[in-house]
Amino acid sequence: MNSQPDQLFAIIVAGGSGSRMKSDVPKQFLLLNGKPILQHTIERFLAISSPGDQPGQRTAIQLILVLPASDFTTWQALCEQHNFHPPVQMVAGGATRFQSVRNGLNAIDAVKGLVAVHDGVRPFVSPTIIQSSFETAARTGSAVTCVPVKDSVRVVTADGVSQAVDRAQYRLVQTPQTFALNLFRQAFQIKEQPFFTDCASVMEYSGFPITLIEGSYDNIKITTPDDLRQPGGSADYS
Repeated sequence: MNSQPDQLFAIIVAGGSGSRMKSDVPKQFLLLNGKPILQHTIERFLAISSPGDQPGQRTAIQLILVLPASDFTTWQALCEQHNFHPPVQMVAGGATRFQSVRNGLNAIDAVKGLVAVHDGVRPFVSPTIIQSSFETAARTGSAVTCVPVKDSVRVVTADGVSQAVDRAQYRLVQTPQTFALNLFRQAFQIKEQPFFTDCASVMEYSGFPITLIEGSYDNIKITTPDDLRQPGGSADYS
């Protein structure tokens, strides 16, 4: 990065429920190795957000946490319980992911900078991936984390017929997805579309190119109990 580092922002979106986890507790609040999943995720960003020893060596990341307004009290209670008091601005989410991200974006006053969007239930993201996403977005305007497809893939048509496709042409998209702030603002001025599944699809629809960066198979999105059956992952559903 240049001698005048960009302002860095991260919007952490945590609006999921616990239905597919077979729990009454929203999945971002379930305990993983003794701490809420969401705490693990935030700690990953805090790990690279402290300025370095030398002036201008690293820019602190300003964190925006997007939660359903009804979950604010629960999260604050969990923070007290676990003595976790991160420098995070809380913002109420919307009815869809697009609306939630836009609400988080509207909480940023800066005109220029870089903004990462990350799933609150991806607690295994590495600081290396986060740092790489900011560095790439600073050069190209975008950085979308992904991994190659390992399994065979078939496309199914409307009439139920399937056909094998070359898996080498496909990637599984993850977060963080990081963009130049000014371009991101332009993209989120458009009308929401039903095929917006992530920020990359919003940016692409708005005419901005997408740069892919290497993710990790460990950087999973916790959706079902099976997602926690990996080394170091142990959930408490009590």
